[in-house]
Amino acid sequence: MKRRRTKRTIIFSLILVMMFSLLQLPGQAYAKDELDVHADAAIIIEPTTGKVLYAKNEDEALGIASMTKMMSEYLLFEAIKEKKITWDQEQIISAYAHEVSVDAQLSNVGLNEGKPYTIQELYEAMAIYSANGATIAIAEAIAGSEGKFVDMMNAKAKELGLKEYYFVNSTGLNNKDLKGKHPKGEADDENLMSARSTAILAAKLMKDFPEVLDTTSIAKKKFRDLPGEMKNWNKMLPSLEFEYEGVDGLKTGTTDLAGRCFTGTATRGDFRVITVVMNAKDDNGVSSDRGRFGQTQKMMEYAFANYSMKEIFPKGYEVKGHKSLDVVKGKDKSVKVQTEAPLTTVVKNGEEEAYNPVFELDKDKVNKAGELTAPIKKNEQVGTLVAEHKGDDDYGYLTKSFEPSVKVVTTNEVEKANWFVLMMRSIGGFFSDLWTSVSDTVKGWF
Repeated sequence: MKRRRTKRTIIFSLILVMMFSLLQLPGQAYAKDELDVHADAAIIIEPTTGKVLYAKNEDEALGIASMTKMMSEYLLFEAIKEKKITWDQEQIISAYAHEVSVDAQLSNVGLNEGKPYTIQELYEAMAIYSANGATIAIAEAIAGSEGKFVDMMNAKAKELGLKEYYFVNSTGLNNKDLKGKHPKGEADDENLMSARSTAILAAKLMKDFPEVLDTTSIAKKKFRDLPGEMKNWNKMLPSLEFEYEGVDGLKTGTTDLAGRCFTGTATRGDFRVITVVMNAKDDNGVSSDRGRFGQTQKMMEYAFANYSMKEIFPKGYEVKGHKSLDVVKGKDKSVKVQTEAPLTTVVKNGEEEAYNPVFELDKDKVNKAGELTAPIKKNEQVGTLVAEHKGDDDYGYLTKSFEPSVKVVTTNEVEKANWFVLMMRSIGGFFSDLWTSVSDTVKGWF
């Protein structure tokens, strides 16, 4: 009998162990990684809405290597736009830029010290071949020194809304590779960003300066009279080793700290995605080009197969509970409101109905009671409408500033009532309040 009880106890204990192993303790609940991306961090976004389609460890600051150059490109395009420099402007190569450019262990085109090169050709060397000496020369052309340029990089990161970032040089190299002339940080420091911040930077770069893709999509190009061609390190471009349909950018990066990284972008029809992988590996756990481009392809195929841009709420949509707003001092006591345009966002297949409308009232347009004050114009904006996902398995948006919204406007005008009408309403209100008070008092007697 005792043996039976012991046997039952053991069996019961094993069942409990199995049950608890299937449960997740509070604070240990992790979203299922449906893609199993082999990288320290990864993210997929749709750039116009900032919709996150997949994310893994997206907020940890990690090494970014030459993906840094997207920030250098942003500042270059901005300087061109503000006419601080021009594409045909010539930059004399400094001893520092020359010394880095002739290091055969780094990605480079050789630049002759004291000789002029146009900003255009330096930019192409940076964007296509990730040339580090050329990047330093551009930094010196814009800011006077790489150190001042790095200050600009950190300031711009803050302005663009990046959260996790740390820039110590313009190239993404480890400072130890900069010949003892590193502009910021310690001797072995390196640039850092999170996958989310990297995706934000890429999205902002492509939105503000879409012409960047004209250069990042070039697979090969000759640089002056140097032998051979500059071959783009983005091997997913047409004609290259890991060619993938629709890829036209954006930037690779590789250092010992960062591993193999890649910010990629591709289109299918009108639908574009941006992907980021950091320290990507192949299926055998080896850091390799097959790893970073293979993981990127897996992410892109997932995005294109499962997501598309959809209209969630049509133009003229009336939000339940907010179909009209009260109006004071007007000929009418309320005004109807509706959306000015359709609300579209990126939707996973089959989840078209998985969104709730959320009306956000413009508090500057109403009084403390939530009432509008006449006069009111037709099509006057009174708030915005956003789409809120019903489930808890949604990755949301890069930041609140990216989240799609549409204006909620009035459907007609409301003129201000004249003084007589306002006076009579006031008198009526007074007697109404008085009668209510008397009525409540009488009721109290009984």
